[in-house]
Amino acid sequence: MIKGLGGVFWRTKDLEVTKKWYNEALKLDINDWNGAIIKPQSGGETIFSLFGEENGYFPADQQVMLNFQVERMDETLKHLEQVGVPLAKAQESSEYGNFVWIRDPDGRLIELWEKNGQS
Repeated sequence: MIKGLGGVFWRTKDLEVTKKWYNEALKLDINDWNGAIIKPQSGGETIFSLFGEENGYFPADQQVMLNFQVERMDETLKHLEQVGVPLAKAQESSEYGNFVWIRDPDGRLIELWEKNGQS
């Protein structure tokens, strides 16, 4: 029934600041209609995952967490440092790949993920 993820939508406190941050930090080209189209690349995947209220993976006061897949974590980390985006959680590695967390201007945690075998 589901063909793919159609989009992610949320409110922000300061639209212009948030648009600029996503453009600079994550290189998302936010258009005049306040959105960006992200086209899947070969090997990319979208995961839909539910977490119970008691799960502590990300803060309970944040109902949704974005996870963006990146190609090369080392280059991503260099870029984030260059544009002044600090890590909210240091890089971790697991059987699923490498992960870091950053915060957007509204304080939302965002997870960046490099699948194993991509670097």
